Amino acid sequence: QRCVVLRFLKSPPNQNKTSEEILHHLQNIVDFGKHVMKQFFGENYVHHGEIIQLPLDFVRQLCLKIQPERPECRCDKDMDTLSGFAMCLPNLTRPQSHCLAEHRPILCIEIKPKCGFIPFSSHVSQEIKHKVCRYCMHQHLKVANGKWKRPSKYCPLDLFSGNKQRMHFALKSLLQESQNNLKIFKNGELIYGCKDDQDCVSDWNELARHLKPFFFPSNGLVSGPHCTRTIVKELIQVITMALLSSTDTCRAGDMKTVPISQGRSYCEASAFNKELVRNGKHKLESSGLPRGCLLYKTLQAQMLDMLDIEGLYPLYSRVEQYLEEFPEERSTLQIDGPYNEAFYEKLLDLSTEDDGTVAFALTKVQQYRIAMTAKDCSIMIALSPCLQDECSEQRSVVLASKSRFTFSVSVLDLDLKPYESIPRQHKLDGDIVNYYLKNVQAKDDPVMSNLFKENEDCTLVLHKV
Repeated sequence: QRCVVLRFLKSPPNQNKTSEEILHHLQNIVDFGKHVMKQFFGENYVHHGEIIQLPLDFVRQLCLKIQPERPECRCDKDMDTLSGFAMCLPNLTRPQSHCLAEHRPILCIEIKPKCGFIPFSSHVSQEIKHKVCRYCMHQHLKVANGKWKRPSKYCPLDLFSGNKQRMHFALKSLLQESQNNLKIFKNGELIYGCKDDQDCVSDWNELARHLKPFFFPSNGLVSGPHCTRTIVKELIQVITMALLSSTDTCRAGDMKTVPISQGRSYCEASAFNKELVRNGKHKLESSGLPRGCLLYKTLQAQMLDMLDIEGLYPLYSRVEQYLEEFPEERSTLQIDGPYNEAFYEKLLDLSTEDDGTVAFALTKVQQYRIAMTAKDCSIMIALSPCLQDECSEQRSVVLASKSRFTFSVSVLDLDLKPYESIPRQHKLDGDIVNYYLKNVQAKDDPVMSNLFKENEDCTLVLHKV
């Protein structure tokens, strides 16, 4: 029995598109996954789906049924009930590589890892961006804006380090403050994580109750805090092993990789890093990621942002100026698709020498859009317990202390980021950095703090030497 997910386009109220426009949009999403992102991530990790047409009456009834279940923050957009077109995708909360017995329970962990490197571009104007990662800086602005109640200790650079100690710390931090970066599903139902911006389920004891049959099926552990800590530790260990596994043998396209060593391997704001410094250690080990694992491929795609938004924005302006003069060229430049092999081929030029042409500017803009897509994707790890005699060589298996799991790792949320979002990204980058400098770093550094105090009298005292 095949388990699938239907995805419908959503749009703001009173902005209904025609059926042809919706079909074209969905086709672009499928083509982008098929011809572009599969080249970066590999065949087994990307599931681009297919477009189907459904009876309109069925779609309307479905919309009415699911409306009460939609998170409040998503209800500002209406689901398309007029065209009948939808994307049919596999249910990634279930392992993808093989058939499962119907009665077998399934655990799925969804992680949104965010950007795993610090900008190495010479275009960066504020030195703090070379030291503190975007995610850690953005946390403070989000708390100030009321998005979250407190900053998370999670730092993406710890997860992408390949160092198991740092990865364990990152995953534990995500479990402590999941925000919208971690969700856990049991048999397809959300049991842990955020249903809405402020609605966080974060009771570890309740989570342990759900997980105990997976990790200790013989019920050997007594209940209590020791049991909870042990089960959470087992979960983190299994997630780490799955993330470091290589379940895709195919080469990820002809992409020449961006040297990961170009950026520093740690973030000064990381709670893990600060703990090391407090203990008198100043070196963070970065073991590196196995080249075949999904985290490595995700990081490579993210690092197509070689110029940073500060270096990219003038190139975006160059393309914009050209389009103002020659608006008919927009389709020739493939800004809105089609996302085919020709589009992918143009992404392979990793040169950063600006020759002043629109072609160079457009290539960097398109690479930046790919990078932004990879920075916002989600990784799904689906696990199902298996007996030793069931675990064949064809299946990917990960071991825990008292149990073993077949598993699959997939990536989703791979819609190409809109060309029109670049000015907003440029402004947001400035807002994040300025807030961090004035409200976080200034408090840590008394000299910086004095620099940001405005309209205060200053008395200069001279001493004889």
